[in-house]
Amino acid sequence: MSSEGFLKELQTIGEKLLLKLQRLPKADPVEIVSFCVVLLFIATVLLLMIIACSCCCYSCCGCDGHADHRRRKTQIRPATH
Repeated sequence: MSSEGFLKELQTIGEKLLLKLQRLPKADPVEIVSFCVVLLFIATVLLLMIIACSCCCYSCCGCDGHADHRRRKTQIRPATH
């Protein structure tokens, strides 16, 4: 997918979300609850991705500026008999 196609798709999703938000005050309670559940799910996934990326970055790079050399991978050689 090209960047133009991606931006067009993102704009379409944004327009649908805006339309849904505009119609939300007139919606029935089931639709309001289901919309909130979907938003909560999306927010949870984004939060977990941020936490996972920050933990991975911290363990690999060491955010204090020093790399953790103890976690360096060592090559295991087969034992010779």
